[in-house]
Amino acid sequence: MSNSTPGTPTYSTPTIRRRLIGIIYEAFLLIAVEALVLVIFMLVTGNRQTPGYEHGRQFTLFLATAAYFIHFWTDSGHTLAMKTWRIKLVKPGYARLPIKVATARFMLAWGWFLPALLVCYVFKLTSKTEVGVAIAVGMAAWACTALFDKDRQFLHDKLVGTRLISLPKPVKKSKLAAAV
Repeated sequence: MSNSTPGTPTYSTPTIRRRLIGIIYEAFLLIAVEALVLVIFMLVTGNRQTPGYEHGRQFTLFLATAAYFIHFWTDSGHTLAMKTWRIKLVKPGYARLPIKVATARFMLAWGWFLPALLVCYVFKLTSKTEVGVAIAVGMAAWACTALFDKDRQFLHDKLVGTRLISLPKPVKKSKLAAAV
C-alpha cells in the first residue's frame, strides 16, 4: 500500500467509492472534450452522414479520448477529475508514467465497457435500458476486481503495474501561516 523506503511519504489507496465517483466526474468532463472534437470533425467533414464518415467520427472520438487520458497521465499523473478527488496514477520506480504504460492502461481500461458492449452486440440488445443495464453490470463486475487485489487496485492497473494513490489534502494558507 505504501512506499517502504525510509524518508519518503506514504500514500494510501483511494476507496473504491471515491474512484467510482471520480469516474462519474471524469465522464462529464470527457463529454465536453468530445463535444468540442465532434464540432471540429463536423466542420472539417461538412457533417456528411455516410458510413465512412461515421466510422471516421467514431475513430476520431476514440483518438481524442486516448489523447486526453494519455496526455494527462504522462504529464502530471492525473486528469482534472482525478486532481479534484486527490487521486494520482503512479508506476512504482518511475517519476512520470511512461507513454507505453499509459497507452496500455488506456487500452486495458476498456474492460469497464467493452465486455458489456460485446454482450449487447452478440445478443442484439439495442434499447437504452438493455444497454444501460449491461454497462452497469459490466462496470460493477470490473469494480469488483479491486476487491480481489490485496492493494485494492483495479485489474487494468494490476496488469500494467500502475496504482492509484490518495494525495493528502492541501494545507490551507491560514494553517501554513500559523505554522511559520
